[in-house]
Amino acid sequence: MSNEAGALDAPPEGLDAVLPDVVDQVALARLYGEPLFDLPRDLYIPPDALQVFLEAFEGPLDLLLYLIRKQNFNILDIPMAAVTRQYLSYVDEIRASNLELAAEYLLMAAMLIEIKSRMLLPPKKTAEGEEAEDPRAELVRRLLEYEQMKLAAQRLAEVPQYGRDFLRAQVYVEQALQPRFPDVSALDLQSAWRDIMKRAKLVQHHKISREELSVREHMSIVLRHLQGRKFVEFGELFDTTRGPQVMVVTFIAMLELAKETLIELTQAEAFAPIYVRLAYTPAS
Repeated sequence: MSNEAGALDAPPEGLDAVLPDVVDQVALARLYGEPLFDLPRDLYIPPDALQVFLEAFEGPLDLLLYLIRKQNFNILDIPMAAVTRQYLSYVDEIRASNLELAAEYLLMAAMLIEIKSRMLLPPKKTAEGEEAEDPRAELVRRLLEYEQMKLAAQRLAEVPQYGRDFLRAQVYVEQALQPRFPDVSALDLQSAWRDIMKRAKLVQHHKISREELSVREHMSIVLRHLQGRKFVEFGELFDTTRGPQVMVVTFIAMLELAKETLIELTQAEAFAPIYVRLAYTPAS
């Protein structure tokens, strides 16, 4: 039993080569699956590999306005000493990392120092006896204009923008499902109507109806026209408004009256007008 217990307590063969020398530390990392307890001596980490920016400013005016609004300073009465001190501390931080970016901020820093120096001097009066303009007036004007433009830009940024806040809905319709109607003008309609009228004339029908006309009735009509008149021109006895059928029946009625010697047809000479009158009946 003692031999078996000793065999269980002893580490297996080859395990010493796997276990690290220091086992009471937490591994910093794993490299290819193996625990890494110490950083490699030849590992190089660039100084600017990790940078943290607490505030991002778009320029010197933006930084200066931020410092004024953060501490609730009156922008018309800027405490130049406090603002210049805070501004220079920020410029010192960016000079260590980005000298090109710091050049623009250094120009504003020089302006702040100049304004601070001019405020320490006694004010000079102009030739008209008026007091000189406040050295901070130009800076205040630029700050107010910049703040107005910044607020306007923020309001514009709040407006919904295509691609950022919304996307345009697009519906794809199959070409076969989308009918394409032609554009029709008034001239096209007029031409189409003329074509329809031409076709209608080619296929139009003429219906002939039968009308019953009485020769005896027209004989009475002719006699009534001649009643009380000596002579009536032949053409006046025909009614041209009622069609050729009535004119034919009227002509037959006149022939029948002439046959029965009820009327007389007279003509003075050849090609002269023909006159019609009632037949002369001698008195008894």
